[in-house]
Amino acid sequence: MSQSTAKDPGTPYRLRLPATSANLGPGFDALGLAMALYLTIDARVADAFHIEATGRDADQCAQLEDNLILTTYVDVLAVAGVLAPRLHLQIHNEIPLGMGCGSSASALLAGVFLANHFGNLGWASQQILEEACLREGHPDNVAACYLGGMTASLMSKKSLSTATCGEKLTWGLNLALPSASLATEKARALLPATYSREDVVANIQSTALLVAAFTQGRGDLLRTAMQDRIHQPYRMKACPLLPLLLPLAKDSAIQSPKILSQKILGVALSGAGPSVLVITEDARPSALPGIIRQVAGDPSLEVLQTTISMGALEG
Repeated sequence: MSQSTAKDPGTPYRLRLPATSANLGPGFDALGLAMALYLTIDARVADAFHIEATGRDADQCAQLEDNLILTTYVDVLAVAGVLAPRLHLQIHNEIPLGMGCGSSASALLAGVFLANHFGNLGWASQQILEEACLREGHPDNVAACYLGGMTASLMSKKSLSTATCGEKLTWGLNLALPSASLATEKARALLPATYSREDVVANIQSTALLVAAFTQGRGDLLRTAMQDRIHQPYRMKACPLLPLLLPLAKDSAIQSPKILSQKILGVALSGAGPSVLVITEDARPSALPGIIRQVAGDPSLEVLQTTISMGALEG
């Protein structure tokens, strides 16, 4: 990644950051997929902190207290020894909050971006990304949010390594959103402390195949490659939508003609849940939301249809 272009910290600043689906299938804490649902921020220096918000969860996004964007922004600059200029933020949010769609990662990354610009820190892209990953605690969501596509990431004590593929794939991303959210901390507490060698080997094999599928555009591999033994089986009780929708990705020989017509490639928990991601060959299959609601037994279930995103934009 290259050095960010120097900008006048007094000029207005715009960010657009995508939603992400991390822990992708078997890729626990390693793989994330950027989705074309965005957190858009227009920021400028002001006399006092103020937020105007539109879109999803606008009231929550507009709150100044415990706002992750602002707390990150202020803290990054405090650590750097810089007094944070007060900002007016105009936010438009499309990312579901608390649903496993990377809302906290986009907010953290936004805070670091804002600190770099308005604090005139002069950080390179790699430093911005590493700072956000360290604050998140794991890199899969943040790296995919920044870089787009399907991003594999590894964070050690000394460095962060990333690789991105699949940015131009036209597969459809269909998010089934239950009414109740799930805290990431609660979802992590459901996981065991140890795993069998058989389960670990199976996940390594699936993860390798999943990266190859995105690299080569091999949608035919996803049904097998998205199978997981590390996190999804342990989160099903807290994410009851997952066991209902996983059968949509069964081998085509046992799928109904109605489901086959939607060309479903794979199904996985989105992030730590409770949302479920259904990947399709077509970008926005019109009949799929109805099929998902029917299989889930919930006619009011919200289903968002989107595509793979190219990643963060700043200006």
